[in-house]
This record gives sequence, structure tokens and C-alpha cells, in this order.
Amino acid sequence: MGPLLTSTLLAQLLSAREAGEPTVGCSLDLGRSQTTVHLEPDTWSWSGERFPYPQQCKERTIYYWEDAAFHPIVRYTTSLIKLIPTQWGPPTFEIDGIKMLPTARVSPYADAQRKVSLIDPKGSRILDTCGGLGYFADCCLALKAAHIHSFEINPDVLWLRSLNPWSPDHRWKLTPDSALTLVVADVNLQIATLPTGSVDATLHDPPRFGIAGELYSQRFYDQLARVLKRRGKLFHYVGTPNRLTTGRDVAAEVAIRLRRAGFSVSFVGDAILAKRTTV
Repeated sequence: MGPLLTSTLLAQLLSAREAGEPTVGCSLDLGRSQTTVHLEPDTWSWSGERFPYPQQCKERTIYYWEDAAFHPIVRYTTSLIKLIPTQWGPPTFEIDGIKMLPTARVSPYADAQRKVSLIDPKGSRILDTCGGLGYFADCCLALKAAHIHSFEINPDVLWLRSLNPWSPDHRWKLTPDSALTLVVADVNLQIATLPTGSVDATLHDPPRFGIAGELYSQRFYDQLARVLKRRGKLFHYVGTPNRLTTGRDVAAEVAIRLRRAGFSVSFVGDAILAKRTTV
């Protein structure tokens, strides 16, 4: 991958240049590693290549290098998809201005680590329903899961992922025989094709209810129960949408449907940790 720029990093380069420093230590991969950049009046160099100082980098925007220029990691096909820098290093992303991962109090990657740990992935076959930037899958790989079957419906999200150094595509040597299988498809449609009792645990972190209500439906939960082995675990992030504006308790509604599908249910913060209890 080429260098990734943010407004903070550009300010660091310009400050060092103005101070007359010949080099500056910084990160060009959103905090994954540190490197040394050589500074000159009109360009800076790294890894044997020269780069210009952009006139401006917008806040909350990450830029990638392609065709001799820096471009924002933003794409608009059916929705506005954007990779967003964070103070923690690992980025989040937005779809039509809606932030998909938490960043206020914790790194989105650290948040994924905590959630994944709840299902004990070591040696397990995992269903990852909404792959996103791949943080769940990456954590499962790090914890020696036997296999992760991950779905992502949006090709533009996968494009963000291809440019994100914190995604598993860049951290692991993925091959057709790897422990991670990534399928570009709608899990709501594809889950019916998965064999009964074929997974040990499921990670389900869908978009909010108003965007993807089908992923909160009784039919979908029945399918999750079918593909899970007995006593298999389900982590389901729900959040608290509409609770303040309408008083609607989506988490309570989800818990009712999960129990009907054959799960025992416990609440973990804004999420549900469930276990399949019926045959």
C-alpha cells in the first residue's frame, strides 16, 4: 500500500519542514507502524518515492496515493461511503453520514476485540454476518478460529477495506485455503444456503434497525438458530436506536424474537449474548 494522509499527518509534515528538520518520524498507515519521512521544500520522500505536500487535507478524511495524486477514500455509488480517521488509529466508516463503528470512548478495533472475546473463537467455526471493515474477522484470526465465513453486501465497503491497513486483507496472507472466507452477498438471502448446525458461533453486528430491518426479523433469527450448533453462541450488537426519540426498546424486541427462535438471552451493554438451547 502507498502512504495514507490525514489533516493531522499533513500538519506534522509541514511543521517539521518549517522547522528545518530533514526527516520526521510518523505513521503512514493509520498508526499500524512508524516510519521515517525525508523532507524537502517541495516534496517529501518515503520508500524510494517522492510525494507532494497537498494544499489541503480535509478534517475527518483519509487520502490514498494513486495516479500521482492523493485522493479521498470516499465513494458514491448508491450510498456515500467514507473511511473516517480516529484518534485511536484504526478507522471507522460512514454510510450516508451514519457512523458504523464506535469511536468516542474506545478504538473500533479494540471494541471488536472485546466483542469477539465473548464468543470464545479459538478452534471454532464462526459466521460473521456483516463483515464491514473486517475487524471481527481479523480478531477471530488472531484468536485462532478454525474458520470464519464472512458476508458483506456492499462492494464499496470492500473497497474501503482494501485501503484500510487494519483490515485482515493486509494483515494476513489470505488464499482460497485460508481460515477466512469472504463472500460479497446479502447474508439475509444466503443464510438459507448454509448447512444446519455448521457453525459454533455467530457475530451479528448489522446496520441499525431502520436501515436493515430484515436482519432483525424472526425469520432471520430462526435461520441463525438453524445454522448454529446446540449451545452455540450468538453475539448480537443492537445499540439503542430510537430509545430517546420514540421510547422504542429495540433490544427488548430482539430478545423476544431470539427466545422464540430457541435462544437463551443475556444483555451485555448495548448488545445481546445468546446461546442456542433447543435442538
